[in-house]
Amino acid sequence: MALLSFEKKYRVRGGTLIGGDLFDYWMGPFYVGFFGVTAAMFSALGTALILYGAALQGVWNPFLITINPPDVSYGLSMAPLKLGGLWQIITVCALGAFISWALREVEICRKLGMGYHVPIAFGVAIFAYFALVVIRPVLLGAWAHGFPYGIFSHLDWVSTTGYEFGNFHYNPAHMIAITFFFTTTMFLALHGSVILSASNPGRGEEMKTSAHEDTFFRDLLGYSIGPLGVHRLGLFLALSAVVFSIVCIVIAGPYWTEAWDQWWLPLWHLVEPGTGTPSPYPGPGM
Repeated sequence: MALLSFEKKYRVRGGTLIGGDLFDYWMGPFYVGFFGVTAAMFSALGTALILYGAALQGVWNPFLITINPPDVSYGLSMAPLKLGGLWQIITVCALGAFISWALREVEICRKLGMGYHVPIAFGVAIFAYFALVVIRPVLLGAWAHGFPYGIFSHLDWVSTTGYEFGNFHYNPAHMIAITFFFTTTMFLALHGSVILSASNPGRGEEMKTSAHEDTFFRDLLGYSIGPLGVHRLGLFLALSAVVFSIVCIVIAGPYWTEAWDQWWLPLWHLVEPGTGTPSPYPGPGM
């Protein structure tokens, strides 16, 4: 009943970005909204085109269906529908659906009177997709450098792109991104475990409060960031992982074409290993 009384506070008209009262209503627990309708339309069209592409290939195994980008010979031009044009239109549909969903989240945030943390976080993920299928291909001069839409074909693209640069793990931005991903995992494990421990006391014990959680981390780490700060730090770590993931793929190709371990050679060869003497390898500016 408490939830139902709370819903009355935000299930009201208003707070929309465009369209006014158009589609400004709820269907059960789901808010519709103008951007909810556009998200559904883009999603339906994109899914239908994927099924059409599968029909053209005669492949219905979900692991083998793939929608490939145009050949490199088409550059940045529009390709025929069966030769990459499907991929281009599906990309537009995907961006339309993702952006519509983010704007729908903005409208819900306005109704709830809360901050825009959720749509901003989702916006960073959308920008990562945009960087892969638009920014990087444009910088390289062909839509062919976008990734295919398929399960196995996408994994093959990831593997091929990694081997194209020798070993992608030597990409410095990739290193930073992976570090943020692992840090996010460890950090949220710490946060989730202390919440579960506090909210599930032993038999006969009272449920713990946030004061107990703060005390635990002060004893363990010497400092507690607090219940609000812990979520802000988690958001920062997660978004930082995505941001550096964007950087690592955008610089691979447009700005660096050799194996990534070659990028480190000027640093590794400044001093001969085990001797302490300067290396004959010409470092940066030498």
